[in-house]
Amino acid sequence: MKQYYVYILTNKQDGTLYIGVTSNLRKRIWDHKNKAVDGFTKKYNLDRLVYFETYDCVENAILREKRMKKWERSWKVERIQERNPEWKDLYETLV
Repeated sequence: MKQYYVYILTNKQDGTLYIGVTSNLRKRIWDHKNKAVDGFTKKYNLDRLVYFETYDCVENAILREKRMKKWERSWKVERIQERNPEWKDLYETLV
């Protein structure tokens, strides 16, 4: 069964945030860390995975991503701090 992920990247605690969706979280974060993805994350050096959620349905993951992107920053920070209060890079837990 395929899984889908909504994730949040940053460059430092309380730094710029990026929300994305993918079906291969390990590869996608590797791409961000190795600057293989042009765009916002590369420009702002966003490669620290601080939050992710798992979904079985791609439609639900995409819907969640779109909703989270509309959230106020304080809501995003609160969500990160609930699960990852030290803003550790969770990529290491994936490999």
